[in-house]
Amino acid sequence: MINAVGVRFQRLGKLYHFDAGPNGDIQPGDHVIVETKRGRQLGQVIAHIKPDEVFDAQGLRPIERRATPRDLVLQQLWQEKELGALITCRERASELQIQDVKFVKAEYSYDGSWLIFYYSTENKKINLNRLRADLRRRFRTQIEMQLIGPRDVAKMMGGHGACGGPRCCSTFLTEFSPISIKMAKEQGISLNPQEITGMCGRLRCCLIYEYEQYVEAKKQLPKRGKVIGTPWGEGRVRDVLAMRDAVIVELADGERREVSREQIEPLEELEAFKKKAEEGCSKHEEGGCDCGAR
Repeated sequence: MINAVGVRFQRLGKLYHFDAGPNGDIQPGDHVIVETKRGRQLGQVIAHIKPDEVFDAQGLRPIERRATPRDLVLQQLWQEKELGALITCRERASELQIQDVKFVKAEYSYDGSWLIFYYSTENKKINLNRLRADLRRRFRTQIEMQLIGPRDVAKMMGGHGACGGPRCCSTFLTEFSPISIKMAKEQGISLNPQEITGMCGRLRCCLIYEYEQYVEAKKQLPKRGKVIGTPWGEGRVRDVLAMRDAVIVELADGERREVSREQIEPLEELEAFKKKAEEGCSKHEEGGCDCGAR
């Protein structure tokens, strides 16, 4: 039986599945050494994975061993060199007149065998082969150039969002969900770009947090423009307060009131039921109906 565990290589990185194999006593929080396409890496076990949650259990790579204190110290030593590597990369890119590229972060593997430079650019045809070769000679290690999007840049840079708190992507989001303008419309949020755009220049991740609750709540409430009955008489719905489970209604005298769902009378539905009842049974037109339509 496969003993699968989820391993993360970055604090808020994606979770990768590995086979713990004979290391059955590995627990969440333990650091382990695994073989990846970038060579051996040091990661942290986050959770045990149920067999039915693993897409290809037979294709899982095994965990080699637990990380030793020496491995952890070695990782820290290489991490301290990352800022210097990033500065060198930016300087060489400038000397080679590479433009329209923003180098965001340098990241060493735990033993220094790999060095990854994360960058962003709008120029999809940019060629960094010359820079990669130059950096390989300077650092004497495997060099990889990894293109990332605006949201990943914001995640790596950190800082605070428009709400004043730390950016969600830098504190707890491990993956980015698709965000659409429909989510803002459904929640009645102003479509002013300054109101719905994050520091990364994309739609804010938080637009998805309450979206499903708004959609579900609105299913139980009348839409704008619909005429309903209220304790104060008939009125037309002018606004829907999904999270308050209520609507704002304009009465005949122009007064506006907040009406909760329990106080709403669905006039159109009641009228339709009344009309159908008056029509009688359509299955027994000659009389003698016993189906309960009358």
